[in-house]
Amino acid sequence: MFIAILDFSTTAADRPAALAQLESERDEIRAMPGNIAYRVYASRDDETGVALVHEWQDEASFAAYQQSEAFARSGVAVRPLMTGAPLSRRFRAELVETVA
Repeated sequence: MFIAILDFSTTAADRPAALAQLESERDEIRAMPGNIAYRVYASRDDETGVALVHEWQDEASFAAYQQSEAFARSGVAVRPLMTGAPLSRRFRAELVETVA
């Protein structure tokens, strides 16, 4: 499994637009081969933080997402709203169990 976490900040006024853009791509990204999860969060600590957490079956699936139109659209729309450099952390993970 491959997990990517993206954190960035906007102005308080721009955060709703950033969240809306990322959410607007959700269905398309969830339908991509290898996508397990795609979640967008507004920070509870302040009015400017945004986090995107997504899980992929493998790095190849994530790489295909990075080449997608959805990724490009969000970059064009969201990057100008960022007030600083985004922080992206990527992990190789092994699923131990799923508990329902």
